[in-house]
Amino acid sequence: MGAVSDLVEVQRRVPPLVLITGPEQVLAERGLAEVLEAVRERTPDVEVIRLYAAAYQPGELMVHASPSLFGGDKAVVVHDLDEATDELQQDLLDYLASPPEDVTLVVVHKGGNRGKKVLDTLKKARARVIDAPAIKSDRDKADFAMNEFRRARRRATGEAVQALVDAIGKDLRELASACHQLVADTTGTIDEQVVLTYHGGKVEATGFKVADAAVAGDAGEALRLLRHAIAVGVDPVPIVAVLAQQIRQLIRVGSAGRGRSADLARDLGMAPWQVDKARRSLGGWTAEGLARSLRAVAAADFEVKGGGRDPVYAVERAVLTITREKAAGDG
Repeated sequence: MGAVSDLVEVQRRVPPLVLITGPEQVLAERGLAEVLEAVRERTPDVEVIRLYAAAYQPGELMVHASPSLFGGDKAVVVHDLDEATDELQQDLLDYLASPPEDVTLVVVHKGGNRGKKVLDTLKKARARVIDAPAIKSDRDKADFAMNEFRRARRRATGEAVQALVDAIGKDLRELASACHQLVADTTGTIDEQVVLTYHGGKVEATGFKVADAAVAGDAGEALRLLRHAIAVGVDPVPIVAVLAQQIRQLIRVGSAGRGRSADLARDLGMAPWQVDKARRSLGGWTAEGLARSLRAVAAADFEVKGGGRDPVYAVERAVLTITREKAAGDG
């Protein structure tokens, strides 16, 4: 009875039609790998065939989907439907009009309107849809990292996730790898100190620590971290971007008034820990001081992107303005 239920579960997870849609390649690749793993669990000797839109030849899909002389199941993966020729789209529509038995069709689409009729037909045919949405904001990255730890059945604190996102930056693939490394190399709860042990050098060499020190009014520490970051090769442009992000978050949270962090986070498009952090940092700040700081950062942004002769000095001047405004508010 257990073996029967296991087979039913595999069949539920792998229907004959699967659509993986969205621009985030890390999620799309993971979704495809899980589908193929489940197919192989059901049929270990399944033949996997991959077709790519850029190299597709008319009729190729039906040739590969046709029963072979030796029988056996097949999994046909069509990559890049969003780049598909008219011929590939028509072949897919013909396939969907009468899907062959013993074939699992997986279609991957990164986004856009091309291939829309095929997408609509797949959904009407009740294909299993796996979403791979873009992960760009810090909130999205933090949610992604937290989910990585949950998948591994490990607890991580919000501060640890924040430190990891700060350290890794934009690369989602590297962020996923860092999560897996922490899971493999540590035990117990993953807290901020654990992250700093593994990624402290990266954290100190980014704009996030510079911004934290500046917003706190610690001019000496902010300048030390800034010069260290520049010395190890960090470009001034992302540092200014982080300074701007931090000041804007303070302004948004300060203007939002009271309320639960989760509710404000949802309304402001931030993570709850970002709201909590901004609230802790707002002490001593005035609305006028934040406005002047934001103008200083905007001026630095112009200069580091080619409008000035000395990008490093431009960032230092912005940092000193921020710390001076915080000190004035505290006074």
